[in-house]
Amino acid sequence: MSIKIAPSILAADFANLQKEVEMLNASEADYIHVDIMDGVFVPNISFGFPVTEAIKRHAKKPLDVHLMIVDPDRYLEEFKKAGAEIISVHYEACVHLHRTLQHIRSLGCKAGVAVNPHTPIEHLENILEEVDMVLLMSVNPGFGGQKFIPNTISKVRRLSKMIAEKGLNTLIEIDGGVNQANAPLLVEAGANVLVAGNFVFSSENPILTIKNLKNLQ
Repeated sequence: MSIKIAPSILAADFANLQKEVEMLNASEADYIHVDIMDGVFVPNISFGFPVTEAIKRHAKKPLDVHLMIVDPDRYLEEFKKAGAEIISVHYEACVHLHRTLQHIRSLGCKAGVAVNPHTPIEHLENILEEVDMVLLMSVNPGFGGQKFIPNTISKVRRLSKMIAEKGLNTLIEIDGGVNQANAPLLVEAGANVLVAGNFVFSSENPILTIKNLKNLQ
């Protein structure tokens, strides 16, 4: 399975949002990762429906929307209308996770479940059949530019084994501190989708940076 790259628009220059989205359109990125933070589930606030809609107006790549919010069920339909094609909710934020994932799929979106660094991936065993993608946080969610947590690599291996044993095609997405040094280790362990924010947008040549991540051997 080829590696998919999902640059995080949270690290973009918001004064030139259209230009940044058009750059991603011209790149080898597979998705545009959209981080939604409410200041409650995580200690930061990002943006909501209007900005998501603005991104969608210019995007030629699917929007991979990551909801770092409490009670995400209240907003699933709105984010679908705003342009989300993949919606990931946090295991830690959902009381009835199975129902939430089914709701996402009923909207015609791919369903993802995200887990924080401290959450054992074994907690996902009973809902993997309902999930198109598992998003493993490799930093504590809330802020960009954090240092990658090395234990993530062993979590990827265990999750990849669980998925294979069930005969599923569930994607494994990694979000947080991904760079040229740890990306090969993550892919070798079984990761399929790499989210990169600061590493892409702070580079001298973001399109080349995305290309290099995409073509890891």
